[in-house]
Amino acid sequence: MNYELTYGCIGEHLPHSFSREIHGQIGGYAYELKELTPEELPAFMAARSFRGINVTIPYKQAVIPFLDEIDETARAIGAVNTVVNRNGKLYGFNTDLDGLTRLIRRIGLDLSGKKVLIPGTGGTSRTAAFAAEKLGAREIRKISRTGRNGSLTYEEALRDHADAEIILNTTPCGMYPEPDAQPLPLEPFHRLEGVADVIYNPLRTRLVREALSRGIPAEGGLYMLVAQAVRASEHFLDTVYPDGLTDRIYERILRQKENIVLIGMPGSGKSAVGRILAGKTGRPLADTDQLVTEKAGKPIPDIFRENGEPAFRDLESEIIRELSKQGGQIISTGGGAVLRPENVNVLRQNGRLFWLDRDPEALVPTDDRPLADTAEKMKQLYRDREPIYRAAADEIIPVTGTPENAADNIESR
Repeated sequence: MNYELTYGCIGEHLPHSFSREIHGQIGGYAYELKELTPEELPAFMAARSFRGINVTIPYKQAVIPFLDEIDETARAIGAVNTVVNRNGKLYGFNTDLDGLTRLIRRIGLDLSGKKVLIPGTGGTSRTAAFAAEKLGAREIRKISRTGRNGSLTYEEALRDHADAEIILNTTPCGMYPEPDAQPLPLEPFHRLEGVADVIYNPLRTRLVREALSRGIPAEGGLYMLVAQAVRASEHFLDTVYPDGLTDRIYERILRQKENIVLIGMPGSGKSAVGRILAGKTGRPLADTDQLVTEKAGKPIPDIFRENGEPAFRDLESEIIRELSKQGGQIISTGGGAVLRPENVNVLRQNGRLFWLDRDPEALVPTDDRPLADTAEKMKQLYRDREPIYRAAADEIIPVTGTPENAADNIESR
């Protein structure tokens, strides 16, 4: 095996990591992703053929025996996510603590005097428990499937700790490629004040989306990932970066990874605006109506006539679920896509929803739109759907000029 590596990240499974892109915007150095099996880890660490590495699941504790020195904070936590090689000696640090603490503060959570539940018992859960203690939590309880080492089982957490005020998820439950998973339901937690989830792919896990739907402050782990990467790079290069670098890189990465989702009435210009945005940004364009037609092997009016609207909606939902797992796209949806709340929910996991709001008087009916093939149907459809579009939209884009104007408006948001 080739152990040569200047800077990079080691872990068992890294195909969907954002770390290379983030470090590419920090320090101007080559940064690689290196997947290692548990059997390969000892030889890699013994070779010491790197200058600096980040360490992710499942090796944040496994690397510790190979280190010559461990930072006081990392030692107290019992987990290392950054290793620096200085003249052949390996030094271990925990920059996850800085990242998670900054995420908690970004969300606006006050942990002082609060009961905190932490799903997970691995290296990141140790960091979360340490952060919660430093931020003044009254009670900190970890949760695991087995309840070993003093942790709660999930059943015990739901039964006996429904008064928890903060949840810090450190499990991979809900991570791509299984974004439908959720470590625990939030309905029982009647005093919940906030949720932080270390998962960053998808951008908003099902856990985060449920919290937000209940009006509870919540955010995924992208900001934490960027903040810890900036701190790790400072260790790599023995430097200090200016204030604001984390925020600037976070905003840039978020814009790159987040889908632009176009919603709105038939004839509001979604397809045209989508094509323009795809051309301007270089992002792939996915048109859900077109994909439904291709998958069904027939035009949408034929689907309605031969199979009925429910069959069309089922096929549309299936396509939206698959599209929503990936980021960095332009997604142009059918006019009725947001009628199903589950479609809005999954579109939000990696997307920002833009409602192209065109005056109903300017909407032109066509024969290929079964529900809007006359002017009167179109106006009634707008009246029925306007509150649904408004509730689903993250941004409202009035469509009064050209599609180019609408596309520029979206790009500027």
